Amino acid sequence: MLNKLLVSPSPHIRDKVTTQSIMLDVIIALCPALFMSVLYFGIRSLLLVINCVVSCVLFEYIIQKLLKRKSTINDLSAVVTGILIAFNLSAEFPFWMATVGCFFAIVVVKQLFGGIGQNFANPAICARIFLLLSFSQQMTTWVTPYEKIVGATPLDLMSKARSGENIILPNILELFLGNIGGCIGETCTAALLIGGIYLIYRKVITITIPVSFLGGIFVISLLLGENPMYHLFAGGAMIGAFFMATDYVTSPPTEKGKLIFGLGCAFITMIIRVYGSYPEGVSFAILIMNIVVPHINNISKTEPFGGVLD
Repeated sequence: MLNKLLVSPSPHIRDKVTTQSIMLDVIIALCPALFMSVLYFGIRSLLLVINCVVSCVLFEYIIQKLLKRKSTINDLSAVVTGILIAFNLSAEFPFWMATVGCFFAIVVVKQLFGGIGQNFANPAICARIFLLLSFSQQMTTWVTPYEKIVGATPLDLMSKARSGENIILPNILELFLGNIGGCIGETCTAALLIGGIYLIYRKVITITIPVSFLGGIFVISLLLGENPMYHLFAGGAMIGAFFMATDYVTSPPTEKGKLIFGLGCAFITMIIRVYGSYPEGVSFAILIMNIVVPHINNISKTEPFGGVLD
């Protein structure tokens, strides 16, 4: 009885890819945006990223000790969460408030639901929404690059222009290069595209969610009479499509499901941007679609070889 026949369902795949290697690729992909944030907003943006990364790692270590779980800080997932939280904040956002957001992301959204692989929604997205609802003034106060003076984001300006105000909007090149006010990690479209292409090249993500998300925004913008390039290059569309909506745990596993997920994110984003009270809708869109992922999985699951769907 020492030699037992082990039976397990297919597929029987062995790969050198680990959570740590995937997260390391994500960190590398985020480096161009981090570089541009420091270039535009100064050293404080780097300090904000460091603050969030250290907070996330520390909170993960402490809560796992308290819950008597094996420490997983070496898998770098907490580091990625910290970077993404910082990328969703203004350069002048108070450090202590950012730390509160990190606590909410790691302890409440991630660890209390079982840790990595068990969270129902993207922790960084939840942290941004939590901070927006808790510290609305600080979360909607933006500084412009270089001058560090309070200014409006392109989406704020578009909202005012939509209401009839005489507003001068930044040009497309400024939006693409990131020389605009906004969150430190979402302003430079060029840097985020470089990071996104790297993730696709490394096969960390597939192209389905980014293309359906961004393509949906483009088409819906046209249908609503909006400038599609502004909606693609302004706000959190790029960072959301490549780095948040593609989270393995909170997005569908099948390509059909990913297509539905990306289009749903695009639709909700545009409805909030054009008709909602907030100028930005990416975070809310991804969170809502995270919640309905189980239902998307039910309608997009594939038939196993030799089996029949229920």
